[in-house]
Amino acid sequence: MRLVPETGSTCLALGPFSGQGLSKGLGQVAAHAAAREAKENDSTCFAARAAGQAVTTAHVPQHALGGAYYALKAIAAADPANAEVNVAKERDWQAQRLPENLRQEIMNRIIILKNDRGILVKIQKGKDF
Repeated sequence: MRLVPETGSTCLALGPFSGQGLSKGLGQVAAHAAAREAKENDSTCFAARAAGQAVTTAHVPQHALGGAYYALKAIAAADPANAEVNVAKERDWQAQRLPENLRQEIMNRIIILKNDRGILVKIQKGKDF
């Protein structure tokens, strides 16, 4: 699941680009198409969504939350029996890599819940989201 930071880093290394160029040139559209094709496999679908969100972060900052969110959902779906531990590890890994001045804001919006069906990952959106 380390795809998200590496994909985002690759996008940033390419320099200035428009949102439309980013979508067409770096695969955001293809990532979401892959997610639709993988709808029978939650883990694969969520991983593709994470990649799609990550590559568009440069032109819509809120997509950074989507990359982290879908990566956590993919991890939970990949191994439901160990989802609680695996999601906690990934969330910690993500938090450690965020700039300190953004860490609390981003991590407070990604909510992990446990219920009788398993681990749920949600994004808390506010009025300014």
